[in-house]
Amino acid sequence: MLAALGYDSLDAFVRDVVPDNILSERALKVEPENGLSESQLLERLRGIANKNKMRRTYIGCGYYGAKTPAVIQRNVLESPEWYTSYTPYQPEISQGRLESLINFQTVVTDLTGLAIANASVLDEATAASEAMTMSLGLLPLSRQKRPNKTFFVDSKVHPQTITALYSRAEGFGINVQVGDALDLAAVETVGEDLIGVLVQYPATDGSINDYSKVADTAHKFGATLSAATDLLALTMLKPPGEFGADIAFGNAQRFGVPLGYGGPHAAFFATSDKGKRKMPGRLIGVSRDRLGDPAYRLSLQTREQHIRREKATSNICTAQALLANMSAMYAVYHGPAGLKAIAERVYGMARILEEGLSRLGFEVNGGSKAEGGYFDTVVVKVKDAADTVAKIEEWYGINLRILDKEKVAISMDETVSSQDLEDIFAAMSAFAERIPGRLKWNEMLTEIAEDLEIVPGAPTAVPEAFARTSKYLQHPVFNSHHSETEMLRYLHHLQSKDLSLANSMIPLGSCTMKLNATTEMIPISWPEFNSLHPFAPVEQAQGYKQMLDELETDLADITGFDAVSLQPNSGAQGEFAGLRVIREYLKSTGQAHRDICIIPQSAHGTNPASASMAGMKVVTVKCDPKTGNLDMEDLEAKSEKYKDSLGAFMVTYPSTYGVFEPGVKKACEIIHSHGGQVYMDGANMNAQVGLCSPGEIGADVCHLNLHKTFCIPHGGGGPGVGPIGVKSHLAPFLPGHPLIKTGGEKAIAPISAAPWGSASILPITWSYIKMMGARGLTHATKITMLNANYMAARLAPHYKILYTNSKDRCAHEFILDVRNFKDTCGIEVIDIAKRLQDYGFHAPTMSWPVSGTLMIEPTESENLQELDRFCDALIKIRGEISAVEKGEMPKEGNVLKNSPHTQRDLLVSEWDRPYTREMAAYPLPYLKDRKFWATVTRVDDSYGDLNLFCSCVPVEEHE
Repeated sequence: MLAALGYDSLDAFVRDVVPDNILSERALKVEPENGLSESQLLERLRGIANKNKMRRTYIGCGYYGAKTPAVIQRNVLESPEWYTSYTPYQPEISQGRLESLINFQTVVTDLTGLAIANASVLDEATAASEAMTMSLGLLPLSRQKRPNKTFFVDSKVHPQTITALYSRAEGFGINVQVGDALDLAAVETVGEDLIGVLVQYPATDGSINDYSKVADTAHKFGATLSAATDLLALTMLKPPGEFGADIAFGNAQRFGVPLGYGGPHAAFFATSDKGKRKMPGRLIGVSRDRLGDPAYRLSLQTREQHIRREKATSNICTAQALLANMSAMYAVYHGPAGLKAIAERVYGMARILEEGLSRLGFEVNGGSKAEGGYFDTVVVKVKDAADTVAKIEEWYGINLRILDKEKVAISMDETVSSQDLEDIFAAMSAFAERIPGRLKWNEMLTEIAEDLEIVPGAPTAVPEAFARTSKYLQHPVFNSHHSETEMLRYLHHLQSKDLSLANSMIPLGSCTMKLNATTEMIPISWPEFNSLHPFAPVEQAQGYKQMLDELETDLADITGFDAVSLQPNSGAQGEFAGLRVIREYLKSTGQAHRDICIIPQSAHGTNPASASMAGMKVVTVKCDPKTGNLDMEDLEAKSEKYKDSLGAFMVTYPSTYGVFEPGVKKACEIIHSHGGQVYMDGANMNAQVGLCSPGEIGADVCHLNLHKTFCIPHGGGGPGVGPIGVKSHLAPFLPGHPLIKTGGEKAIAPISAAPWGSASILPITWSYIKMMGARGLTHATKITMLNANYMAARLAPHYKILYTNSKDRCAHEFILDVRNFKDTCGIEVIDIAKRLQDYGFHAPTMSWPVSGTLMIEPTESENLQELDRFCDALIKIRGEISAVEKGEMPKEGNVLKNSPHTQRDLLVSEWDRPYTREMAAYPLPYLKDRKFWATVTRVDDSYGDLNLFCSCVPVEEHE
């Protein structure tokens, strides 16, 4: 490749790509320098994992023990066909996961009793924040602008959720008022300032309450009622949609996803019909393909922030697709009867626990049974909660929750056994006022079960007023796959419809679809990493602490920063966290008035959305249309114009046009000289590692996409991790947490529900860095740029390369300009994207950052043969375009316009097209041996948006 580009060394090539004033002479300190072997890595990580103490945990508070069915663990969580696929922007090669996600949406709508659900959001606390801002957006504009607009939050909402609300509320000027939502007078006092009410159902103390009058009160003022809830409980309890909730959300974790020290887990989000146009996140709907057959696709794509930019009320650009698929499959595998049986067993265990503790003389659940009782959590009054919990952990290896100074909460889940209950009774007996004459806890357990008439396998009912009467999950998909054989076949049937890295390279620019090495993935299934509760005492997570500390140190070294926070659980959340840190720092220096954020017009849409959410006013700076570089004159002029109120400048480096801008250091100096802070979007960090760094360039804060540069898989649309690195003056403001100490001494409110966000997938990044070592990381950066430039050189004779530097080089990605084909022969960018599917490839990033173009990023993971295979496909497609240009093929009905071609499409009895079946299916020889077939023909990208809201069911129902 070097020879093809005219170089005799990799370093000489790099000097023509990276500007001299950017290229760093600093060697990375990552150890070991030459990296660990796979066996060495696993041995070292096993030693670290063993430092985590495995305890039986009944903390609850939104996180519960769950059993991942082995068929789902092996064939979804651990399957590269599921975890290496990209977001389903190309629906023809994504039908499997789209069906699975629509199953997830159906689970959520059925169980919440609401009209429409999205395909997951980041976590429960983030979902609460989205509910709050959505509630604001549903109000008339005059109400949205009221200076005292208030979101009323019940005090029995999970504490991590309440504190996360403060982070989001500040940027929108929302007052968060915490109180007793059942005190209707307190809610009514807010009056016309009320934008919404949030309750927890069941509450954080386990109680089940009737919120129907709260809903009536909120609606009287035109406000909304949001209910944080629990899908397992809703198999037994009246759904929120039936007591007046407008929004319901929560954590789907207990549907088959491990605790994972806090994540990743799929949060769910549902709303009534009136909220369908304001709902955040992704939505799967039913459309149709070219043959008129039903097909799934992402619907209402204007939700993406590229459209609304600074006017967006949400910066979500991802989901938790892999985890949502796991939870959906858990529901498919167990079905409605199986899910209810699990819920009834959990509830039965809680009833036995309550009765047993009462017989030990404890005051339980406030001394009297609440109207609705409880579902899985029992609250016990003790003399000293902290002392009780500490001693029980020391003596019995059992974790309970401190609710307040005199109350301990104990939560049941599907992993709890009779032996576990006996051990809890034995542990609590040390603090009991009376002890039964016999100390055979198993006999006591049996006696209680008999007295309460709790019989294994028999239905157990909650109080009638709260009992669910409506049916759920009636669709055949939830009633057909209850044996492992059928489940396995269903999973592989869906998997076969999706293109992933197991099939071919995915050359998406700005998305960095690199190898997710098998060795890096192995530890996520280890119980020492995936079974810890996020609020377990930190002394029990010393292995995690060591790994997280080492990861933070390595990321700080790589980025040139002084401190790192791993809490943000997506790139967009990292943006928001970084800007919140900047704002808090400015406030601490008496400069709270600095609220202008300058952003290049080429920026990813989440940049302006995040700035707006952080309470900043967005000012756009131009880019040079010829080079793609920042317009430095415009930047200087706007910095001068807003010098008294300039707060931040957001810049992506290399730029979103795929080049290293030579003036980026000057841009940072301009911003700093006018009193602002520099935020660097780390989406393209994989072109910097080991060669330059945000800290040395001049940035004050930068977020990283661990799911891009650092090998966490995209999972079909999530999970992601977006940590931030900061300079020392910003370190005191890194995000904190109400239950576990994180962040700096002046920490902002948390960004995520868990202290370290999606902790259980951080071993992937740790492993990647340790196996690569300092030299490997730097070499990988050079190779990713070499691969991109090699491909650009091969394609340059056939397509126009849109942006390069003065040496005619790109960075790690490049843009093909295909806009002229529309004028010459009617071929558009989407035709090329869809035709690539016939060649077995996912399309590059389409129409971003420039409409009508393709942005290609090969990454360092791909070898020369794969690069050439992709180039051969694009060159062959250029020949097909030429045939249309020359009139050898018609402008309509040609092989590109009809792409992709499915087997069904090619097996029609009569063939009247101007090209052969073989030309459609096998345009290059390798395809006869290695062919990936799209399962639907081209999907209509607009059909179904108007009526998709009743379409949250699998396609079979529409046939």
